[in-house]
Amino acid sequence: MLSTPPVHPRRKAAIVGTALSDCGRVDDATPYALHAQAARRALADSGLDRSVIDGFASAGLGTLAPAEVAEYLGLRPTWVDSTSVGGSTWEVMAAHAADAIAAGHANAVLLVYGSTARADIKARRRTANLSFGARGPLQFEVPYGHTLVAKYAMAARRHMHEYGTTLEQLAEVAVQARANAATNPAAMFRDPVTVDDVLSGPLIADPFTKLHCCVRSDGGCAVLMVAQEYVPDAAKEPVWVLGAGTAVSHTTMSEWEDFTVSPAAVSGRLAFERAGVRPSDIDLAEIYDAFTYMTLVTLEDLGFCEKGAGGAFVEKGRLLRDGGLPVNTDGGGLSACHPGMRGLFLLVEAVRQLRGEAGEGQVHRAGGGLPELAVASGTGGWFCSSGTLVLGR
Repeated sequence: MLSTPPVHPRRKAAIVGTALSDCGRVDDATPYALHAQAARRALADSGLDRSVIDGFASAGLGTLAPAEVAEYLGLRPTWVDSTSVGGSTWEVMAAHAADAIAAGHANAVLLVYGSTARADIKARRRTANLSFGARGPLQFEVPYGHTLVAKYAMAARRHMHEYGTTLEQLAEVAVQARANAATNPAAMFRDPVTVDDVLSGPLIADPFTKLHCCVRSDGGCAVLMVAQEYVPDAAKEPVWVLGAGTAVSHTTMSEWEDFTVSPAAVSGRLAFERAGVRPSDIDLAEIYDAFTYMTLVTLEDLGFCEKGAGGAFVEKGRLLRDGGLPVNTDGGGLSACHPGMRGLFLLVEAVRQLRGEAGEGQVHRAGGGLPELAVASGTGGWFCSSGTLVLGR
């Protein structure tokens, strides 16, 4: 008879290193080079030696991701993850990495991303995507020209119909994101915009004008997650992964039961429950914002306001760095950067804020102290998937 295996205590996981590569307009680097640049910088930020890395997570580049990127970086990991669920990929990967660390399957996991989406289009190495493909379930939508932006726009229109959300309220999300970007020297666009600027811009997909949509940029970033026993050797204070949740919803719009509810309603609930905190405890939120509606509906689904109240919630500067709930404090995908899959950038900015490293753009609690709790919530596809992490000092 087999003996009962010993039960080991679950190890806590912490983020000890983060970094951005060069971002914005990067015409003279490959995506591999941006991966390497971000990885080197994150490792230097951690103060740890590269020999500790035994886990690696990457998606979106190479034929055999993450093997190709790991090889480029000179790594031979014994734990890997190549989960690819769009913009939420990195929150889902971070949740997987935390579980692997807790179970003892990995000690130090490097998550890294890099893209030259903007430069490739400018150099005609690729064209803009009209669809993700025309096979499987998508074959029933693609022939009708239903692009990604059109799907988000249709969902926004449904929210407007159901709850009276206005164009001006959606525009406020873009205005406040740009205001937050003003204090971020790495942001691609920093000049202020007004609600009228957003509303009067060229129409992309009704009701979205240009400024309702994310920027197209180049850039990369990296995050190093380690087991608790490595924390004393790190150069900076750790940011702990307190709870995580993941969820998927649909692929075809016809299978989405309610256009006004995103999978963050599930991933957020799980993350908060596992962290043992409530939305009201959170000091700042980093939310995937390829379009203004994503921010609004995710705030509802994470429980920061009631369903349908997102329009009123985002008014009066609430999302600003010094507002009631600072959101996308670096300017988000709407103003700072959006190289294709932005989810890892959410973790980098959340850690930067919790460590007090945001400079002029630093968030403070009401009493003047540094924030203690942050949430990062990524969305993939057209609200197809979600990953949410609660982070704390």
